[in-house]
Amino acid sequence: MKSSKQQTSNSSNGNSEYWVRTGKQLTASALSGWTEALITYPAEYTKIMLQLQGGNGKTSVSSAVAEGVQPKKLTGAGDVVRSTLKNYGPLGLYRGFSIVFVGNVPKYTCRFGAYEQIKRLMADPTSGQQLTSGQKLLCGMGAGVIEALVAVIPIESTKVKFINDRLSETPKYKGLISGVKEIVRERGLGAMYSGVTATVVKQASNQAVRFAVFESLKEWSGSKEADDDQKSTKKLYPVFGMAAGAASVLVNAPIDAVKTRLQSLQAGQYTGTVDCIVKVYRTEGLAAFYRGSLVRMFKCGAEVAIAFTTYNLIVDLIGA
Repeated sequence: MKSSKQQTSNSSNGNSEYWVRTGKQLTASALSGWTEALITYPAEYTKIMLQLQGGNGKTSVSSAVAEGVQPKKLTGAGDVVRSTLKNYGPLGLYRGFSIVFVGNVPKYTCRFGAYEQIKRLMADPTSGQQLTSGQKLLCGMGAGVIEALVAVIPIESTKVKFINDRLSETPKYKGLISGVKEIVRERGLGAMYSGVTATVVKQASNQAVRFAVFESLKEWSGSKEADDDQKSTKKLYPVFGMAAGAASVLVNAPIDAVKTRLQSLQAGQYTGTVDCIVKVYRTEGLAAFYRGSLVRMFKCGAEVAIAFTTYNLIVDLIGA
């Protein structure tokens, strides 16, 4: 029978190992977030510019402005990129990037950290049995809600306003700090938390689908290999990530478009998520909810491929 001193020592060692592992996971989360942001941000910028294009081609520019919706100036992703490069150069595709670069640390640490903690609570440590597909969805959904409330909403809201400002006749947000001050001065602190419902729904569905698809594909591939040889599975991480990211876009493209409208500089014309859905549908039709979806599918596929691959490889490397 173990003495109380031995039990205390074992408990202390267990707690120490837990915090070391958690620290390594959070470090991997931050590094994966920075890597993803640097590579995929131009696609995010392009997607948002397309989602902010109001009108359905039948609405005149003057009436669109009167309704508080941006005139439809850009015809597609190529038009956005060409126009931005012509007027602002390559760095123009990184408008609002400073917000994302700073915010990706809490965003990704919340995403992966929350997922790992919820997964730990759901797993049965005695049997070692893998989570079911439904449990993975719930873990991902929980992680998405937490990251939305803690980090994503203020980041997304500020980023959309910075990009939207470029469509104004006289853009006024010159930098991260001055831009945030101007937003708060003009619109109040609540402007940083606009589109809460839509963002929470989007992030919850995003991470539910992404983690479930990625983890299931990883387990399926690992089951095909010998226990001591997981090299082929690791090589497929980018493919699994692309599939997970694309699947999430198929699920929630409309709510992402609504979120962008609610966080734009014209958000005052909507009283809430439902009102936004009704007004956009009535004035612009169903297609408005899918504007920029192809760009977003490419962006999200690359984002998840980079982030999930980087995270898993760093975790494997440092033994988290």
